[in-house]
Amino acid sequence: MSSRDPNRVLIFDTTLRDGEQSPGASMNLSEKLEIARTLEALGVDIIEAGFPIASPDDFAAVRAVAEQSTRARIAGLARSLKADIDRAADAVRPAGERGRIHVFLATSAIHRQFKLNKAKEEIVRQAGEAVAYARSLCPDIEFSCEDASRTEPDFLAEVVAAVIKAGAGTVNIPDTVGYAYPQDYANLIASLRAKVPGLGEAGGAVISVHCHNDLGLAVANSLAAVRAGARQVECTINGIGERAGNCALEEVVMAMRVRKDQFPGITTGVASDRMYGASRLVQSITGLPLQRNKAVVGDNAFAHESGIHQHGVIKNPECYEIMTPQSVGFPATTMVLGKHSGRAALQQRFEALGVSVAEADMGRLFDAFKGLADRKKEIYDGDLIALVEEVIRGNRATAWKLEYLHTSAGTGAVATATVRLSQGGEVRTDAATGDGPVDAVIATINRICAIEGTVEDYRLRAVTKGGDAQGEVSIRARLKAAGAAGEAVVVGGKGLSTDIVQASCHAYLDAVNRLGALAGGGKRIDHRE
Repeated sequence: MSSRDPNRVLIFDTTLRDGEQSPGASMNLSEKLEIARTLEALGVDIIEAGFPIASPDDFAAVRAVAEQSTRARIAGLARSLKADIDRAADAVRPAGERGRIHVFLATSAIHRQFKLNKAKEEIVRQAGEAVAYARSLCPDIEFSCEDASRTEPDFLAEVVAAVIKAGAGTVNIPDTVGYAYPQDYANLIASLRAKVPGLGEAGGAVISVHCHNDLGLAVANSLAAVRAGARQVECTINGIGERAGNCALEEVVMAMRVRKDQFPGITTGVASDRMYGASRLVQSITGLPLQRNKAVVGDNAFAHESGIHQHGVIKNPECYEIMTPQSVGFPATTMVLGKHSGRAALQQRFEALGVSVAEADMGRLFDAFKGLADRKKEIYDGDLIALVEEVIRGNRATAWKLEYLHTSAGTGAVATATVRLSQGGEVRTDAATGDGPVDAVIATINRICAIEGTVEDYRLRAVTKGGDAQGEVSIRARLKAAGAAGEAVVVGGKGLSTDIVQASCHAYLDAVNRLGALAGGGKRIDHRE
């Protein structure tokens, strides 16, 4: 401990333990190993891989992560019971000196009375004995005072002193139920440092914090604690976890990095440009949706729709962006075209698409764009191209309409779709196979309309209630005419039906029809002519 950098904040990631406790976020072994590899590449210092005594699967997962790890410390959670500690020690043993046993015991009055039925003296004794026993099995021990933020400060200091004496190298002061307020929490950390000799000092025990987000203050509380002397922050990717979740890793790290004036000299080992990828991996594996306005890694984190904002960002991104998209691995700043957008953003998008618009035409085109934006939440590239064809060149596409749809799919069977489309007075029918019924429908539409297309984003939501609820499918597709030169364009589409496959068909066909204005002359959407 004596060589520890006093300005280095350790990042303790508990996505695989507390994060998995988020309802619906269970992961299998291969998924946990993939996330663990990503966390190591991200640069986290400690990975809490699970609660080994909880189940055979949890034990196997912690052990497998410990066997796989090459750099990060691997922690296993244990109650202050010998059986738990033995199980955790066995699980983290493959990590060798990088293994950590994370022992916990509740300390607050409400937990002592209603959960544990133990007096203060019993809590102090059990905590000290548990840490001493764990220390005999593993060199790296962390102790957590569960519900610390609601524990009497003097008693909390007594417990902390006891576990440090017993061998704990890290002491966690959790805000287990998200009750703390930043200033009060900072005061608690400062008070413990003053009362417990060596706590938080060079060569002494590291102060850790583990904050929950019940009042939306998990990140704020963690940051306040760091300013007060905490040097380990426990967090999860995307802030997933029990109830309202945990402190979000990406937010707390970037807050310390961007606001260096508030955290002078403070560093972490996190490679921030890997955050976006880690976020999307966890979202994909857990199935927990990420709100679009999520700080740092949400879809809207670097998206601008307001004309005033767009104009400022075009002139200098720092007008409205306090960090670069690249700094967190985000693909790029996005100019979202909608009813709040201005002429500058519209002109920039046309230039990016390679569409030359004369200044004399820009007024009419902008007016038509505003009219379309009032009817749509977001304008896609295909919509813009269609506007140019209609407003500037006077071309209006004739849409394909769905006349018939039949799909077949099942276990062990190849999904097949038969689709009949009409355009004007012409009817065409074709069939194709796919990975599932929706994929087969898309492949069939591509054949009929001579389109090269892939779906980049697919979203389904119920718009009515009950067993016969209507589902709305929203897609973002990248399309171009088969064999056509140039890049494909991004086109949006929506479909509504009580049948998900049919709604998907309508959505993709909607996107194809939006592309139709690209056809030579634009009178028909038939790229085979």
